[in-house]
Amino acid sequence: MNYAAIHPNWDRPAAHMLDGYSLEMTAKDRPALDEAASLIAPETPIAVTFLPGEEMDERIAAAVRIRELGFEPMPHLSARRIFSADELATMMRRLVAEAGAKRVFLVAGDPPEAAGPFSDTLQMIRTGVFEDNGIVAVGIAGHPEGHPNVGRAELWSWMEDKITEISDRGMAPLVVTQFGFDPDAFLQWLAEMRERGIAAPVRIGVPGPAGIKRLLRYAKFCGVGATTSVLKKYGISLANLIGTAGPDRLVDALRTGMGPEHGPVRLHFYPFGGLKPTVEWINQYAAKHGDALPRYDQT
Repeated sequence: MNYAAIHPNWDRPAAHMLDGYSLEMTAKDRPALDEAASLIAPETPIAVTFLPGEEMDERIAAAVRIRELGFEPMPHLSARRIFSADELATMMRRLVAEAGAKRVFLVAGDPPEAAGPFSDTLQMIRTGVFEDNGIVAVGIAGHPEGHPNVGRAELWSWMEDKITEISDRGMAPLVVTQFGFDPDAFLQWLAEMRERGIAAPVRIGVPGPAGIKRLLRYAKFCGVGATTSVLKKYGISLANLIGTAGPDRLVDALRTGMGPEHGPVRLHFYPFGGLKPTVEWINQYAAKHGDALPRYDQT
């Protein structure tokens, strides 16, 4: 499959990884999105997370606002938190009708037991609900540092199965990773992915600038490697947890370390310190390195 044709400009060099960056928000972040909107590149994909404390109407309202502001909503759907096939179908119909959604991001979810008929993302894909509603791109999760409950071989097998299923249904697969601090872990994982013949575009998860203590809390909660040596690469010293840290060193290392063997890659930002500070950092970094952040339709 010609992924470059489906995802415009993904074939640009790694030095332009900020072209077509994406962001993440919760349904409750609508005021923060309004505040940051003028700083965000037009048509930027913005994911809306599927948090257990937020209702369907809230998530849809967030997706609608993303569309109204000229960005691309990419709502999350958590398999184990969906109570029925009817709920999934209703949500998809509303997201497309009300927010003009063209892409979704699928996760299994944290609950050990499914609330309804879906225990994993592949089961949702196989319902046909996404292509039936005109969805053109489906995102799935990537785990460069592994998963606490799934072996590495099984993770690769699941990725291949989901990408095949999405492609066979006429949609474009996209892999979005968990955030991390270690560029070497990302680069090694990407190289292995391509060696396995998996050609799907990848968005590398990058933490936006945030307080150091907050970053470490998220790392612990998400099972992200935060050893002394990894944090040193990132620019954090465990001897001094005061202040904030940005992803400058991480993005620098990805830009310089990535080559054609790593395939099509862009960045996905987790705004742990807020949407506006994250977008301000993106714009400042882009200006420093001569990235124009052009406007185009980016999956």
